[in-house]
Amino acid sequence: MTVTSSTDARYDPYDVEINADPYPMFRRLREEAPLYYNEPYDFFAVSRYEDVERGLADKETYISSRGGILELIKANIEIPPGTLIFEDPPIHTIHRRLLSRVFTGNRVASLEPQIREFCAQSLDPLVGAGRFDFVADLGAQMPMRVISMLMGIPEQDQEAVRDHVDEMLRTEAGKPMQSSIDDIIGGARFAEYIDWRAEHPSDDIMTELLNAEFEDETGTVRRLTRDEILTYVSVVAGAGNETTTRLIGWAGKVLAAHPDQRRELAEDPSLVPNAIEELLRYEPPAPHIGRYVARDVAVYGRTVPEGSVMLFLVGAANRDDRRYPDGDRFDIHREIRQHLTFGYGIHFCLGAALARLEGRVALEEVLKRFPEWEVDSANAKLAPTSTVRGWETLPVFT
Repeated sequence: MTVTSSTDARYDPYDVEINADPYPMFRRLREEAPLYYNEPYDFFAVSRYEDVERGLADKETYISSRGGILELIKANIEIPPGTLIFEDPPIHTIHRRLLSRVFTGNRVASLEPQIREFCAQSLDPLVGAGRFDFVADLGAQMPMRVISMLMGIPEQDQEAVRDHVDEMLRTEAGKPMQSSIDDIIGGARFAEYIDWRAEHPSDDIMTELLNAEFEDETGTVRRLTRDEILTYVSVVAGAGNETTTRLIGWAGKVLAAHPDQRRELAEDPSLVPNAIEELLRYEPPAPHIGRYVARDVAVYGRTVPEGSVMLFLVGAANRDDRRYPDGDRFDIHREIRQHLTFGYGIHFCLGAALARLEGRVALEEVLKRFPEWEVDSANAKLAPTSTVRGWETLPVFT
């Protein structure tokens, strides 16, 4: 397939050099190729805010049940039931309603004291050390402990679960992800916990899913099957660990580059919630969302044919000057209204409130102890993954 274009702008999600700073290329795409086609990997992409928002809301044209990652969509494989992020209505509606019961506003808000305590346990031993790592010492610790507490994963197993999720999203430099759907969302590693909770119920997500009754797409009132629960738990564990870890890493990197704004936050913690929104807009942990094109669709006067893959470039849309004046500028005082980091439409992230809470508390607790820091650039390293963009290690001098 050939799509002619008057620009030589090129976006390759596996290109390490582009991934290090994709924003100059994102700007070129917005201005020169608002509908972009990558021939080597055979995908289309849109980059302007309005186009990304409209596309994510169009659940009939751009469907999720073939996967939300370029490699999965191209693999043309069957996605197991219960994989909420890779489902379409009506089954998505049913499964989302089930999981939304365990992410209510009150329940998330009630977690703040425990999140703050987890942060203190990570950060207090580092005071006076002269350095710490935003990822290893905090970002990879606190979110893991929070989601594990919610789910009922024993403390001794939490790091292994986090590391497995992290490993499945890794890519070799310049190459697509090799993990299978079973690797990414397979729930077999949670089987022991589910079986234990069936006999020993508690106040956690596993117990709630085991006992939840619902009406499925056939009209049958039933409980989730064991396989469905395993998939649910795996999806929640992955989502609860990876992206919040990246948000905390970006807080360290971006605020080190903007010390005046960091100083404002240290002096006035009431500015932190909006700063977290600006961080999410400015450096979204997931820079693009994939969809399968279920029917021919006209975009900028061209036909994107049924069977194509469309990437919605959230990282580009969030910096679109049409939506956010001077979008490449970081500003904790910006009036943001809404960004696309948590998606849009029926797949808006169920854990958004939890991620915001974790990000806010983490930044408040860091600033209490370390109002100033400088990144150890020689030892900072971006994580090698095409699906989630962030720091594998971000050591700082304090």
